[in-house]
Amino acid sequence: MIDFDIEALRTIGFNHSIHQHLATQLAGLDLRSDDRLMRVIAVQREQLTIHDGHAQYLARALPKLHDGDLTVGDWVLAQLREHGEWWLTQRLAPLSLISRRANDGRRQILASNIDTALLVMGLDDDFNPRRLERYIALVQAAGITPVVVLTKADIGHAVDERISLLQHRLPSAILIHALNALSPDVIDLLAPTLQPGQTACLLGASGTGKSTLTNTLTRAHQDTGGVRKSDGRGMHTTTGRSLHFSRTGACIIDTPGLRTWQPDADETTLAATFDDIDALAAQCQFRDCRHQGEPGCAVIAHVDPDRVANFHKLLRDVRRGEQTPLQRIAERGKWKTMQKAASSRIKEKYR
Repeated sequence: MIDFDIEALRTIGFNHSIHQHLATQLAGLDLRSDDRLMRVIAVQREQLTIHDGHAQYLARALPKLHDGDLTVGDWVLAQLREHGEWWLTQRLAPLSLISRRANDGRRQILASNIDTALLVMGLDDDFNPRRLERYIALVQAAGITPVVVLTKADIGHAVDERISLLQHRLPSAILIHALNALSPDVIDLLAPTLQPGQTACLLGASGTGKSTLTNTLTRAHQDTGGVRKSDGRGMHTTTGRSLHFSRTGACIIDTPGLRTWQPDADETTLAATFDDIDALAAQCQFRDCRHQGEPGCAVIAHVDPDRVANFHKLLRDVRRGEQTPLQRIAERGKWKTMQKAASSRIKEKYR
């Protein structure tokens, strides 16, 4: 068994849950005396940056690890070999990970071993409750606690109305913070979710202030950029995922802006995210009610119609993500056949 420097590892996100999770895996491995437990804090194309709680090092991964699976936040075993090079020899299975589904159904891992997800959205022209609900579905599918962070509270539009809208629209258990990402007050405001040994991940679209918030909470000094005046959308100033150390003792993973998401979830997890709809559905007049205007629908009577529409869209995305490639091809063929049939009927009607 390798020795743990608990206090040093704590600075890079080593807590009680991680300790128990990793100890079980390490007990089943044939460890060498020169194995070192480290954490991946940045991933580049050819190299990774790892940290042992004292210092960071550039490293490469052995071919068996399949570099594509390695992500920021991973706990790994590393060895110092010839010419002073660090090599990753083992990736330890994560306790939690955030991933999304690409358009072709493949899983894309964003970050791992996360305790809290700070879901960042601006109170300017980019305010989008539907996208925020998509973020919530994404992280709750991974068993991670979501916290909503509304930036640009000092320059946003209809700030009080928008905060009230989210408070009524989202589940009451989800914390919502409105703040100015440049203000040092955010350190105290977010301190309860950024305790020593904890890891938080920032998720949001470009231009919402993730890098600015990271700079305020840490000493990262990342580049920041503005937004387009035409639509309030931001440009990509963060091009890779990286882990930083907050002034409260927690780890913070910043990520590039992602605007389109397909939650890596199943229908049960999605229903838990929209638990208000799931609970009211039991009161609908018809058991197979789809909440799309049927008589006696309890959901339509009590839930924001836009939230219901977003639920249906996410449900379609989830079902599509669970399809095999052959099923997706068959579904496209089915719709093409139906469209051709509809076009033929229209032509016959107006001959």
